[in-house]
Amino acid sequence: MRIVSGMRPTGKLHLGHYFGVIKNWTELQQEHETFFFIADWHALTTAYKKTNELQRNIREVMLDWLALGLDPEKSILFIQSKVKEHAELHLLFSMITPKSWLEWNPTYKDMKYNLLRLQDIALQFRGGLRDVVREFINMIPYKVEDFERFEEHLLDNLADAFIAALFEGEIEPELLKNLNVSKRDFYETDTYGFLGYPVLQAADILIYKGQGVPVGEDQLPHIELTREIARRFNYLYGEVFPEPEALLTETPKVPGTDGRKMSKSYNNAIFFADSKEEVQFKVMKMFTDPQKLRKNDPGRPEICPVFMYHKLFTKDRGKIEQIDRDCRSGKLGCVDCKKFMLEGLEEFLSPVREKREEIKKNIKKVEEVFIEGSVRARNSAQETMAEVREAMNLK
Repeated sequence: MRIVSGMRPTGKLHLGHYFGVIKNWTELQQEHETFFFIADWHALTTAYKKTNELQRNIREVMLDWLALGLDPEKSILFIQSKVKEHAELHLLFSMITPKSWLEWNPTYKDMKYNLLRLQDIALQFRGGLRDVVREFINMIPYKVEDFERFEEHLLDNLADAFIAALFEGEIEPELLKNLNVSKRDFYETDTYGFLGYPVLQAADILIYKGQGVPVGEDQLPHIELTREIARRFNYLYGEVFPEPEALLTETPKVPGTDGRKMSKSYNNAIFFADSKEEVQFKVMKMFTDPQKLRKNDPGRPEICPVFMYHKLFTKDRGKIEQIDRDCRSGKLGCVDCKKFMLEGLEEFLSPVREKREEIKKNIKKVEEVFIEGSVRARNSAQETMAEVREAMNLK
């Protein structure tokens, strides 16, 4: 099976990236034909003002990928923008993709509102209007074939109108002031690239005739849109593209040091580039069970981020069970528990860190790996584009 996937270059990778994505990729490359790319064009979707950081972030991702086991002998590793055919296919796909497909993409508004911290107010507004909308639908003198879909459509449009009116000053200005979001922020986020990035994502996959795409559940709508675009193209111009399947993978949750989702923006991540001392400092500051204030207090391992790390990094299953019992009984304190966990974590991180430092000594060679991979990827992409142009009479 041909597998295609990419990752936006946001900087150094952390434990969440490995267990959420990279670990699965390294396994897939053993048995499948794999294309993995650094999605630098996708990075511009929300960070188009921060291009001064882009090249540094790309290099950090390169180092981490190779240190974590992505193998250029087994996978084609490349940079999205080095294969210009992605942009050409994206343009052609944009001509045949109805705008409504993009506007109805459930992750579009979620991402937009989350970026601007508007999600809560939009949900609150929708919730307050639901009964009114249902009453309105029941008053319509026509048969409604799909009540729930029509209801959601109306609520979506009303929420959008409410948010737009908020930013146009047509609703209490104090509310917008409290959100600490400006009108400029709202409209600068609402770009064509932000709306159309799933079309570029479809081009990324289909230009290599990808058959499988490893994703989390939140990305399923994008894969379905890719399938829709492939079907529409094939219907209009003839069979060129396969309909890729989403490869759902169960990944362990790796909380950040504060118990929230691990994220660079939360400042709670453990990076593969961190030194041993940095990792130790972060681990010893990790949140634990808030009710276990003293060593002898009984704890609840099931809610403790440190215990979740034990399950990932402590190899001795018997020791994990002992830690569970001793925590619950109050026999084991949090400081000692963290020290035990740090041993397993360092055993995992140390060889990656050492390999990363070794690879970093010859960064030119690292860049050459991705340049060569980009050439290989482009050869494949050019073959597909020749078929596309012939099918569309663009020869």
